[in-house]
Amino acid sequence: MAAAGGARGRTSFQRRAGAGARPAALPGTRPALRHGQLLLSSGLPSLDCVLGGGVAVGTLLLIEEDKYGLYSNLLFKYFLAEGIVCGHDLFVASAKEHPDNILKELPAPLLDDTCGKELGDEAAAVESEDFQDSMKIAWRYQNLPKMEASPTPYTKFGHYYDISKKMSPELTQSIKWHSFYLHEELSSQPKMKTCNMNGAYVRLLQSLQRIIAQGGFDGSDPQKKQKNVLRIGIQGLGSPLWGDDICCSDTPEDVHSLTKFLYVLRGLLRKSLSACIITVPAHLIQNKAIMERVTNLSDMVVGLESFIGSERETNPLYKDYHGLVHVHQIPRLNSLICDVSDTKDLAFRLKRKLFTIEGKQTAARLARAIRGKCGTQGVHAHVGRNPLQTSSRSPCIVPQRSKTHLKPNVLTEQWREKNNVSVLEYF
Repeated sequence: MAAAGGARGRTSFQRRAGAGARPAALPGTRPALRHGQLLLSSGLPSLDCVLGGGVAVGTLLLIEEDKYGLYSNLLFKYFLAEGIVCGHDLFVASAKEHPDNILKELPAPLLDDTCGKELGDEAAAVESEDFQDSMKIAWRYQNLPKMEASPTPYTKFGHYYDISKKMSPELTQSIKWHSFYLHEELSSQPKMKTCNMNGAYVRLLQSLQRIIAQGGFDGSDPQKKQKNVLRIGIQGLGSPLWGDDICCSDTPEDVHSLTKFLYVLRGLLRKSLSACIITVPAHLIQNKAIMERVTNLSDMVVGLESFIGSERETNPLYKDYHGLVHVHQIPRLNSLICDVSDTKDLAFRLKRKLFTIEGKQTAARLARAIRGKCGTQGVHAHVGRNPLQTSSRSPCIVPQRSKTHLKPNVLTEQWREKNNVSVLEYF
């Protein structure tokens, strides 16, 4: 009960200054609607949609590299570029390319309307293509959810980037970043190997732990109350360049080096304001049991499958795409279930200025391919099939049954003999 004051309608309680003010939000973050976890953008809005809204602070995003490492390197640069635009601190580690060169190759952000107009033609071309497909696609496929692929006039979370341009040095120098180049670390320190772990991984963990503690990202020092996020990017982890032999043999000597590193890394991420992206050459790891353990020790796992050098590169069903996206794992944060995207079949395309992830709208192209090979008869029956399911049988479709086909008499047998259709194929 409130105590009454001297005058009617007044109380002795007074609002403390700043009591009702909300704490200042970290730049480039937003809380998730479902589980309340703090999210930051991966640098690709369509990938954020797949991951349930973004990359949660304190989690690990694992990218399985494509065969040539072209597209996974783009996702890696998008993550770092988003950190620069949002003003986050960066930690870049690599054994292949110097971190200084990686930062010089980051794509330029699209921050104003003038840059956004440069992509107007590409966005209009995508909308025109979708409209033409909607005129030919079955009505039940028109209501399928679509990924956010083209730039919107204004977005508060996540940015778009022009891969045809490089980020300005002034923007790169405006933030605080740390580098870890393995060749420099090996030359400056003697060889070490502790706890049955690769020496390169030990050095990387020590460097990460030092930066997290000195920057106050773990909250250990009350005087250094951090109001920023640390983005960690590790390129090509597990490759022979890191001194790991899991890509060279089915029975490597250091079987548990990579898994131990991920286990300790997740512990550092959980108790700090940081998020990490790692690219792993999964196609080179011969022991699949190791890759399964790596997947279990990661929060999010996304694989890229490039069409370069495969049969799908010349397949007309995939002419608009450059590869497939496989979402192997999505985190369960403060809940028993995870945010699953409505679109299961995902593909990516690399345009002149944009890299996008989209849901494959192949039903119309599949119908046109069947119509050209088998005629218009039975096309609607085949459109519902999954184009990813390959079969050795001919894609020609048996015509739809008429009333005469339903009668179990001689006419049915004569029709099958005339059209050379077996009983198993008919039913």
